[in-house]
Amino acid sequence: MRKGTRLSFPLQNPDGTLPEHVAVSLGWDPSDQSLWVDVDGTVVPGSRVDLNSAALLFAGDVLFDAVYHEQLVSRDGSVAHSGDSPTGDGAGDNEVITVDLARLAPEVTTVMFLVTSYSGQSFAQIDNAYYRLLDTTSGAEITRYLLSGGPHTGLAMGKLVRTPQCWYFVGIGEGIYAHHVVEAVPQMARFLA
Repeated sequence: MRKGTRLSFPLQNPDGTLPEHVAVSLGWDPSDQSLWVDVDGTVVPGSRVDLNSAALLFAGDVLFDAVYHEQLVSRDGSVAHSGDSPTGDGAGDNEVITVDLARLAPEVTTVMFLVTSYSGQSFAQIDNAYYRLLDTTSGAEITRYLLSGGPHTGLAMGKLVRTPQCWYFVGIGEGIYAHHVVEAVPQMARFLA
């Protein structure tokens, strides 16, 4: 997705019904030329790429809850993370966040999806990174974005926005500089409007 391009559409199946359960899946491949940062801050050559997906639940502009590799389920049980993939190895989706739209707390107005490079690589060093939005009931892929490229270490991928009629998906695709979701949270305010 190109910076500045915001795709917005109501979550709706081809038959006009509204999905009640969606998933955002993240996938990537390690790059042979990547570098990663050890826990002591040392940059080490290698192919280990650890991306982390997260869902931030907002009530207006206030952070209501967060789901990520260290907190796998929201307090109300409506949002769940499949668990951390520390390498990106294997074909297909590496991390999946599911959202039960019917169970989301009524205070939640926005669910923001983001990804951070925990191992410190920029997205220019990560191969075949993508995320996709799925209707988990029908299995239909609603949309898919390529994420590779750019000097940033994180991305605000997209958001679900509650309206009186239905949920809307808004693609964002803008780079941020964060290695952990905690560093990313303060940068999300500009995407809530």
